[in-house]
Amino acid sequence: MSEPDGIVTIDTGYQRAAFCAAYLLVEAGRAAFIDSGTSRSVPQLLAALDAQGVPRDAVDRVILTHVHLDHAGGAGGLMRELPNATLVVHPRGAPHMIDPTRLSASARAVYGDEEFERSYGALVPVPAERVVAADDGHVIELAGRPLACVHTPGHALHHLSVWDARARSWFSGDVFGISYRELDTARGAFVIPTSSPVQFDPDAMKASVRRMLAEAPARVYLTHFGGVTDCQRLGTDLIAQVDAMVALARSLAQAPDRHARLVEGLEALYVERARRHGVKDAARVIPALLGMDIELNAQGLAVWIDRQLARAQSA
Repeated sequence: MSEPDGIVTIDTGYQRAAFCAAYLLVEAGRAAFIDSGTSRSVPQLLAALDAQGVPRDAVDRVILTHVHLDHAGGAGGLMRELPNATLVVHPRGAPHMIDPTRLSASARAVYGDEEFERSYGALVPVPAERVVAADDGHVIELAGRPLACVHTPGHALHHLSVWDARARSWFSGDVFGISYRELDTARGAFVIPTSSPVQFDPDAMKASVRRMLAEAPARVYLTHFGGVTDCQRLGTDLIAQVDAMVALARSLAQAPDRHARLVEGLEALYVERARRHGVKDAARVIPALLGMDIELNAQGLAVWIDRQLARAQSA
């Protein structure tokens, strides 16, 4: 799906349709990918390149917002197909792209070998000489089009977002939340934060969102899923929801059935906000569409509140 300014949205096919996107930017015959999806997504990315009539040796960069596998699992396999490309990634993420052994082992421990192979496939190392560790503010030139890599923690410590000044657009990975097109209404997009484990930091997330809003973006391109407008409203809503999620986690910090109550509380929060946004049958639609996201958000909040409790006890 082509957007303005030479931006192509690619459905990576992860989990379901319209769930996980990567992006192709084309400028004066040169190209860059932002995120790669999983190893299973590489054929879709190469097909998008072919559809734009761009040869593989005209791709200059593969930029990763962070190294979670739905964003970066296919980077090594993709790089094997792009002889002139360099991989651009946060300094904390670079070692895991050069040697993905730990990423693979931790994912297999969580999902099991069968599900890992089904969803992600083998992780291919990227030669160190083809990896660029992008400091905060690192600027890439794509045929003269500047793309700034801005460190945006909150979802992960190794997270960056890409500012495309020409398009006045951000490529936000997961830090600007998730917004599925099925939840769009006459009021526009509906967005929720993602606090998935294990590095959720609410203060850092809010600071990152504010930093992004300060550029007055016309559009934000989310991994989950696609480009959204009305960015100031969405960013303000994200910040308010982060505060509500933190308040919920604090209220349940010592609850014996904490996880179940976090899931219940998050579902209630999102259902109510969806109703106000005009989502029809929100009580049914939100659990059906956001069930996995609610589960992950509850897990991430639990990790965060346990970290706060441990710090308080050691102080």
